Amino acid sequence: MKMRVIGSLVIGLSTTLLLTGCFFEGEQSIEKMDAPQDVDYVDQTDEAADKTTEDSVDDTNSEANEEATGTSTRQLYLLDANGMVVSQTLELPNISSKEVATQSLEYLVKGGPVTELLPNGFEAVLPAGTEILGLNLKEDGTMIVDVSKEFAEYAPEDEQKILQAMTYTLTQFENVERIKLWINGHEQEVMPVKGTPISSGVSRADGINIYASEDADVVDSKAVTLYYPAQNENQDFYYVPVTTHLNTSDNDSYESIVQALVEGPSFDLPLLTAFNEEAELLETSFENGVLSLSFNEALLSNQEKQSVSEHVMKSLVMTLTDQQGVEAVEVHVDGVEQVYSEDGVPYAEPVTINDITGADSL
Repeated sequence: MKMRVIGSLVIGLSTTLLLTGCFFEGEQSIEKMDAPQDVDYVDQTDEAADKTTEDSVDDTNSEANEEATGTSTRQLYLLDANGMVVSQTLELPNISSKEVATQSLEYLVKGGPVTELLPNGFEAVLPAGTEILGLNLKEDGTMIVDVSKEFAEYAPEDEQKILQAMTYTLTQFENVERIKLWINGHEQEVMPVKGTPISSGVSRADGINIYASEDADVVDSKAVTLYYPAQNENQDFYYVPVTTHLNTSDNDSYESIVQALVEGPSFDLPLLTAFNEEAELLETSFENGVLSLSFNEALLSNQEKQSVSEHVMKSLVMTLTDQQGVEAVEVHVDGVEQVYSEDGVPYAEPVTINDITGADSL
């Protein structure tokens, strides 16, 4: 099956970011990892909220905090060759479980430990020399991130990319809903270079790689993050999240989202769609966190083997598990008893985001 490249006029990222305050409604939900243990839970009125720290976590059980050997897979949000913020699953050294959130941020720093692990065409996003001074998770889901003064040494055009990469990297953890930025122990009301307001915190509801749709009515539409395939110069595939508006209602939300994936990106970006042009969604149902999708036979990449493309499954699962309450996706094809992966493995169970990314749970 060939992928189709779709492109049209793109409205500049800097312009759409100005609309963010009214552009997005409500927080999007994702399949999250367990809560990182390198943070304190503190009441917002607690004096401890005035200072970020990891050291206050009880480490009297030295055996439990002893560093492990080997590696674990983690999701980090990096920059691709086109300047898009993209998730990559990397093998990071195993460390004490209470430090994994800090480690994830440290691996976003240019010239830091991520350098030798970067996939072809990707780069880290945080300014070189940035140190993570402390993390503090409040009971309302706000993660305070305290960084060193070197953090402020970034180019103006990277401000939103930095916010998005930090936010999406940390909100993969259970109970982390948004982040707030501190620099050298001082709370920041705005970002230090272009002055983006951040006093209320930044969440996934603020979007990632934001592009406006020419066809969507901003008032009556819904902000959705869609995941489209892309390729690097080595022809390796990865998936780019793009937040845009779709004309949809609560009654046809899933149908509108799937249709946008089938049609492909309506932006002048080097993104693809994995779906055959004739693919059509016939029916949806939702129960107990599982979204079931039924397609016509054009969904299949190989009708004889009754297989569904890996790229189709990844686009569907990564996109739809971003929707409130959707924990897994199962795919059916009309007239086909069982669908398989291209490797011949049956899709016998609903597919979760962790099945797709391969990231380890904590």
